[in-house]
Amino acid sequence: MLARPSPLTVAERQLIAAYVSGLNQCQFCHGAHSAIAADLGVGKTLFAALLDDVDGAPVVDKIKPVFRYARTLALAPSRLTQADADSVFEAGWDEQSLGDAVAICALFNFCNRIVEGHSIKGNAAYFERLRGFIAKEG
Repeated sequence: MLARPSPLTVAERQLIAAYVSGLNQCQFCHGAHSAIAADLGVGKTLFAALLDDVDGAPVVDKIKPVFRYARTLALAPSRLTQADADSVFEAGWDEQSLGDAVAICALFNFCNRIVEGHSIKGNAAYFERLRGFIAKEG
């Protein structure tokens, strides 16, 4: 789901993975997917900006509803409404886009809990080794 064909670019999907992991305070997954997203051209300051305020973050307006949807799904899934999905569609995304974002969010909520439950941590040197991973692997 992070590299298969999708209306969301691979960089956008990696950014969603890093964002959800940041929301969940999973240092390992946030660090790893931030490194991969940065390698794909995502500015390194964007990660903290998104976590601080999606609406004020320097991303195109079209993707902001996707991040707002992912935030609610990650932190308060029972609060999602049709209006949340409609805002994604109104921004120009289709069902596959929303489905891909939901799948990424679900996967990283799961993975973050596995990683945190086993106390897996990373460090800057490890995350740096991930640079070029997408280009090398795929």
